[in-house]
Amino acid sequence: MSEKLLTPIEIGLTAAIVAIENHEPLILTARDSDGLAGLPFGPFDAPSHRTFEIGLRAWVEEQTGLRLGYVEQLYTFGDRGRHAEAGDTGAHMVSIGYLALTRAIGGDLAATRASFAPWYRFLPWEDRREGPPAIIADDIIPALTEWADEETPETTRALPRKDRVRFYFGLDGAAWDEERVLDRYELLYEAGLVEEARRDGRPAALARKAPSALGTSMRFDHRRILATAIARLRAKLKYRPVVFELLPAEFTLTELQYTVEAISGRHLHKQNFRRLVEMEALVEPTGVMSTQTGGRPAALYRFRRDVLQERPAPGLRVRSRR
Repeated sequence: MSEKLLTPIEIGLTAAIVAIENHEPLILTARDSDGLAGLPFGPFDAPSHRTFEIGLRAWVEEQTGLRLGYVEQLYTFGDRGRHAEAGDTGAHMVSIGYLALTRAIGGDLAATRASFAPWYRFLPWEDRREGPPAIIADDIIPALTEWADEETPETTRALPRKDRVRFYFGLDGAAWDEERVLDRYELLYEAGLVEEARRDGRPAALARKAPSALGTSMRFDHRRILATAIARLRAKLKYRPVVFELLPAEFTLTELQYTVEAISGRHLHKQNFRRLVEMEALVEPTGVMSTQTGGRPAALYRFRRDVLQERPAPGLRVRSRR
C-alpha cells in the first residue's frame, strides 16, 4: 500500500498592533505589491526564532521598524483557503495571531510599507459612539435578512440564521454585545457579504451581489484576525488595566474616557464613567493641571500600579448609555 503524501504546513506569525491617536483606535498595516492592506506577518523560522513571540517581534521590527511592548497570543487560524490563492496546492499556512499595544505612532515608517489606519475603516459597523451606524440598517440587515430567509429547515446549526442575525446585531430587543466582533464578521463572511468571501470562492458570495463598501478588505484572513483582536481587547478592558498601555504616563480623565470609548465603540455617560474610575481606584492624581485641553485646566492622573497587587482582576466594567 502506498503511503499518502501529507500536505506540508507552514507556521505564520501575524500581529494586530493597536495604538490610539486623537481619540481614534488605529491598527498598523503593511502593504505588499498587491496594494491590499494587511497586518504585519512573516513565517516562523525555527533556526532563527527560539519562540513564536521572538519571531513575531523580529518580523514586526523588520517590516515596520517598530519594537513591540505589550504582546499576547490570540488564536491559531488554520482554515484551508483563507491564506491561499485560488487553485493553490502548496503548503498550508497556519497563522498564529497576536494582539500588541503601542504608544509609538510617531516613528518614521516612511522607509517601510507600513502605516497606521483607523480600525473602523475595516469594520465600520462596530463604531457606535454616535449611535448605530447607518450601514447596519441600510446595507447589512437587509442583506442578512435575505440570506437568513433562504435557510432550509435541515440546518445543522444550533442557532438558525435569523437568530444569529438578531443576537449578533442586537435586533428585536436583543442587546448589542460589543465583544461579538468576530461573530459579526464571521456571519457577514458566511453570508458572502464581505469581499474576502468572494475572493475565497464562498458559494454564498458567488450566488448574490454583495453590498458595496462593507468595510475595506484586507489580505488573506487578516480582517478576521483584526476582528479577533478587537474582541479580545474589548473584553480585557473589563478585567485588566490594558487601556493604560495606550495612554501617556499622565492623562486627564476625559482622555481616559475617550480612549475607552474608542476601543469599545460605545458612548459612555461622563458622570457614571468617573464614578466607576473612582470606585475601581485604578488611577491617582499627579497634583498637576493640564492646560492643553482647550478649555479649563484639567487635573492629570496616572495609573496606580498598586492595584495589581490589591486584586486579581482590575479593570473598567463600563456600561454604555445606549
